Amino acid sequence: MRITTLTDEAVALQPAVATIGFFDGVHLGHRYLLAQVIEEAGRRGVQPMAITFDRHPREVLDSDYRPALLTTLDDKLSLIGQSGIEHCVVLRFTRELAAMPARTFMADILRCRLNVCGLVLGYDNRFGHDRDARFGDYVEWGRELGIDVSRGLPYDIDGLRVSSSVVRRLVAAGDMELARKCLGRPYAITGKVVGGYQEGRKIGFPTANIVPAETSLLHPANGVYGVMVGVDGIGNRYRGMMNIGRRPTFNGHHTTFEVNILDFDGDLYGKTLTVEFCHRVRDERKFTDIGQLVAQLHEDRMTITKMFDNDDNKKHLCEGRR
Repeated sequence: MRITTLTDEAVALQPAVATIGFFDGVHLGHRYLLAQVIEEAGRRGVQPMAITFDRHPREVLDSDYRPALLTTLDDKLSLIGQSGIEHCVVLRFTRELAAMPARTFMADILRCRLNVCGLVLGYDNRFGHDRDARFGDYVEWGRELGIDVSRGLPYDIDGLRVSSSVVRRLVAAGDMELARKCLGRPYAITGKVVGGYQEGRKIGFPTANIVPAETSLLHPANGVYGVMVGVDGIGNRYRGMMNIGRRPTFNGHHTTFEVNILDFDGDLYGKTLTVEFCHRVRDERKFTDIGQLVAQLHEDRMTITKMFDNDDNKKHLCEGRR
């Protein structure tokens, strides 16, 4: 996929059918919209294009806003590329861009600079300073400018309309199963292993203490999760048991991310891990003594093993039906 960061310099582009959005998470709703863009572009014989922004608009418009996103810009662009989109344009979001009326944006940016001849809007998408503009306004302005504007269809799962805000609420609540359904993949964080308190090793559950690489990404709710772990430099992925929380049994005060990797024996210090959240097991809680904690950890490990075995059985069953 070609990636263009739009600057003040002129860019010669082929005609395109495009869609525009922040695309946080690039969930199945986004992928469904991008597929509609690809289909319409193919029908017209032009290139399919996605237009996105280098930062969340609220980062510019609200100085107190602290992003809690689903994907970094690099990950977002990679996922958009996997959808089959041929060209992605990244706009630098500024106060000047935010102040631009929708029709001016369509004329100056979409038509003149990006050569957009067709625009497929997300079912609830609005853009431009005049946020009270309606879909009919976009259609009329597009007709004047030579842009055919259409509305994309939404994507529902189990009666739930998939959107980035919905996925963020699910992740924040720890509902990783439904979040995985909406994303089409497990939600993941990446981080480097650093020295920890060594409490897990003392009780037979050694853990890797992870510092997330991106502070702007959303973290799942505190609790215990069944995860899949990828280790930088090692091709295999491992089942794991992860705790996010403050270690209340040990009177901890700071949130930590600790993962016990099942059936793994090796030095992880300094390694980069990618942790995919597949199942939520339970809330974090304080135990009266270490023995009670150890008993619960054994139970958690059995529960997680059964969850992943069940996942594997379902996968094999689906493959057998093909």
